[in-house]
Amino acid sequence: MRKIVIPFTKGGGGHRAAANAMLHVIERQGHRWRIELLDVDKVLRPLDPFYWIFRIEGCEIYNWLLRRGWTFGSEVLIRIMQAEYRIVHPLQVLIFRRLWRKLRPDLILSVMPHINRALFDSLGQQASAAPLVTLLTDIADLPPRYWFEPQDQHFICGSDRAIEQGHAIAGPESRLWRVSGMVIHPKFYDPRTGDRKAQRVQLGLDPDLPTGMVLFGGYGSKTMIEIARRVEAEKIPVQLIFLCGRNRKLGAKLRALKVSFPIHVQEFTDDVGSFMGLCDFFIGKPGPASISEALAMRLPTIVQDNALMTLAQERYNAEWLVDRGVGIAVRRIRDVPQAISRLLEPATYAQMVRQIETLTNRAVFEVPAILEQIFHQPPASLGRSYERVGADTHQHDMSAAAMSAEDRAIDVK
Repeated sequence: MRKIVIPFTKGGGGHRAAANAMLHVIERQGHRWRIELLDVDKVLRPLDPFYWIFRIEGCEIYNWLLRRGWTFGSEVLIRIMQAEYRIVHPLQVLIFRRLWRKLRPDLILSVMPHINRALFDSLGQQASAAPLVTLLTDIADLPPRYWFEPQDQHFICGSDRAIEQGHAIAGPESRLWRVSGMVIHPKFYDPRTGDRKAQRVQLGLDPDLPTGMVLFGGYGSKTMIEIARRVEAEKIPVQLIFLCGRNRKLGAKLRALKVSFPIHVQEFTDDVGSFMGLCDFFIGKPGPASISEALAMRLPTIVQDNALMTLAQERYNAEWLVDRGVGIAVRRIRDVPQAISRLLEPATYAQMVRQIETLTNRAVFEVPAILEQIFHQPPASLGRSYERVGADTHQHDMSAAAMSAEDRAIDVK
């Protein structure tokens, strides 16, 4: 039985969600592979300065900043972290090399940025080494050295923009595979059952009032409180479901708000899709996973797009939404009520829903078929990069024909 190791980070939650989604769909499709999820934050603790000093992993500092909405200057922080990674790169390689001797993987499927050079170099020169596959969990790259590295490995991309960046950075003959979008959990494709109006009533909501979901990642954000206050001040005829993730303090503050419109506050849940199924639109940050989940549930989307506060790696996502006519981007949170009113205009809402219907994202079901093809390919020129040697590789497209009949039969709500 082949063994696949999936390295992920707990920073932000999206990478861990992608790893869990792949684990679930591989088991669901019946592949004879053994999957091991690898917590890289734990593996690299010996090199983490925050852990040395505070006994707290650096990813928890990042999540703490997200919870408070302190995302100003995110690109500067990314570049500082990348500089630190370059300094400790030889030690990262040593740690991973020792780990591979213990785990003996047949394939490594990375769902996180920054460390792909260390993963690649740790595989060494052996022709029999496990292939490295990087599954981008962002719609586009944030070069330099974020997702793509100039090295002879496989990259799975969910957009034409990422494919173009891959050719430019990893090389014109790089091993690029195109899937139809971002990987999200298979349960977002399961048919929705039950009485939608009755389920709203069970949550203390009006069965007929337009309903929006407010979700700012797995750790929430204090921005959600401001949104509630702005909607209250403008008296917009809507109700909102707030998903706070692992942020109990935020949940308590939202419940304590004095607002005249119906709300439901939910802390961590592993069934986001059920709550989305009760909604008519989505409000959040332009995270690739959350907006992909909203679109899979046919929800027009409102996101914040601010050069100062939006995470650097998520800025393109807002542009992508607007270009496809499936969402509205606002610069300031104070503009959210006006965006809601605009989105709920019957003609605008109907047009956005029609545009959403033109999108087909089956990426989570397409990736295993790609991995199967990679297993049957000759090994890459491991240990060498495009900066030093060319590679006889090709771009690949995943078509609907590569999916199983069972996957194609699963309908979106």
